[in-house]
Amino acid sequence: MMKSILVWLLATFLLTAAPFAHAQQPARTPRIGYLDNSTASGSAVYVDGFRQELNKLRWIEGKNITVEYRFAEQKPERLPELAAELVGSKVDLIVTVGYPATAAAKQASIVIPIVMANTLDPVGSGLVASLARPGGNVTGLSSLATELITKRLEILKDAVPRLSRVGLLRSSGDSISLNPQLKLLRPAALALKLNLEDITTPLDAKGLESAFQTAKQKQVGAMMTISTRPLFAERKRIAELATKYRLPAIYPEDGFVDEGGLMSYGVDLDDQFRKAAHYVDKILKGTKPADLPVQQATNFEFVINLKAAKQIGLTLSPEFLSRANRVIK
Repeated sequence: MMKSILVWLLATFLLTAAPFAHAQQPARTPRIGYLDNSTASGSAVYVDGFRQELNKLRWIEGKNITVEYRFAEQKPERLPELAAELVGSKVDLIVTVGYPATAAAKQASIVIPIVMANTLDPVGSGLVASLARPGGNVTGLSSLATELITKRLEILKDAVPRLSRVGLLRSSGDSISLNPQLKLLRPAALALKLNLEDITTPLDAKGLESAFQTAKQKQVGAMMTISTRPLFAERKRIAELATKYRLPAIYPEDGFVDEGGLMSYGVDLDDQFRKAAHYVDKILKGTKPADLPVQQATNFEFVINLKAAKQIGLTLSPEFLSRANRVIK
């Protein structure tokens, strides 16, 4: 009798539980927003590194994670709208590239976690309370582009010993009063006895050509750029023009050198974007952004392109070449 009752109870439980089991919804696929002031093509090399690292962490785009990409196409005024779109699409997290994108995302939401892939001075700009204890919903990677720009000027002077006048190429959309890179660069130029020529231009083909023509008219002996996403997106054209006008140039990212530029010194951005994937992994697994310290860049690269040097008739000493992490022949 007892056996029959137990069988009946088990059958009743299974029949009752079955509809609930069928009605149970599958786990929701996490959604990541990606916000960048640059272009999709201009950022492709670093997006690929970010994806590859996510894959290593078992987050496969299109399988167990969805990524919503938003590129402002070098129009920073679009960033607030794009950030609002990502928030409206109910993403679980937003990865940002650069200060304008991070600021737009933070303004759009103080709840959704934000991971900075590469942002200048997040403490000074008010994005986080401190590196060790960011607080709020923002964390990630901080680059040292502001500090490194003076080092690039020193390297340029070493490469061209008789250098007296340097052209600083930047977008006409940049604010000289708000860019901390420029505030450090001017006193550094004075210390090195270099005249700094500010050359601003729209970042289109006509504007860039005109900028290099202006540099030659001002008898500039070498060129450098500040570290911004819009300039990086135009790296191939800029490198080609430096070769055309036979001007030695140094850049903030090795992506310029890979496109034919002479040399670069700066943060290993591929490393930064790969580390950003680890922040994403931790947050999706439950860690709060406020509990993840902001990391400053630790890997730097000095890259020289000997082919580019030969094209402009520049001879670099063996001692100078020995300082490079990578020499392209």
